[in-house]
Amino acid sequence: MMPNNAYQTYQNNAIKTASGGELTLMLYNGCVKFIKRAIKDIEVKDYENKNKNIQKAQRIIQELMITLDPQVDLSKQIMPLYDYMHHRLTKANIENNKAYLEEVLEYVIEFRETWKQVLQKTRQTSPLEGIK
Repeated sequence: MMPNNAYQTYQNNAIKTASGGELTLMLYNGCVKFIKRAIKDIEVKDYENKNKNIQKAQRIIQELMITLDPQVDLSKQIMPLYDYMHHRLTKANIENNKAYLEEVLEYVIEFRETWKQVLQKTRQTSPLEGIK
């Protein structure tokens, strides 16, 4: 029990001290993790866990949708992509379709990699580099 509690404390602290950009990156990482798990669940025909992992990925996509600023033009371009990914996750869940999950996984990884680049550039240009 003790090591699990220590890990949970570490995770909680990481979330509490993360910047908004880092939290977004954590969301993308979680989404990747849950989609990969769902793919494996389909392969071993564990449909109960597949359902749970897809639902977790869907909740993350919904959270990403909520955080978009509708006044920003880029948000207006990203929203339909998030909506599409959410829809594909739903279809993947209903049809046990691994190909749909793999498609969404590619999109999420691409978003994550782009977001990592944005964070790196922001850190390089920030006058308070390295300071939280």
